[in-house]
Amino acid sequence: MFNTSLVWNGANGTGTTSYTAYSRNHTISGNGKPGIPGSSDPVFRGDGSRYNPEELLIASLSSCHMLWYLHLCSEAGVIVTAYTDNATGTMSEDNTGNGRFTEVTLNPVVTVKEKTMEAKALELHHKAHEKCFIANSCNFPVLHKPTVSTEA
Repeated sequence: MFNTSLVWNGANGTGTTSYTAYSRNHTISGNGKPGIPGSSDPVFRGDGSRYNPEELLIASLSSCHMLWYLHLCSEAGVIVTAYTDNATGTMSEDNTGNGRFTEVTLNPVVTVKEKTMEAKALELHHKAHEKCFIANSCNFPVLHKPTVSTEA
């Protein structure tokens, strides 16, 4: 079981007396870990300097994939020396204002120790996707566009 805590800190003395009266700011934490400042997207009156739920979902997918990928690489003898990902998500909204993700694309950039490891490093992204708990929980496609290079 996993647990998190969320505390809304945006009542501004008036609470939800109107749609514009309150802040969307909140803090997410869990098990004594540092808080994550949250809000809604600025389009929905949120604070753009804080993480919104959509960004956190994309970050969860990216993180889960990376953790499985590194695990699989270590088992396969592929030595990863650097890993970054600039993931993107696409949403759509219907005429009633209901929205949903239509896809997320992970763009991992991986550096491996030796050129002979590149092919296996690329191949393991598919297996990492199959193992990712978060991707397996989504009802939209999670795509991967990895690149692999050798350490300079």
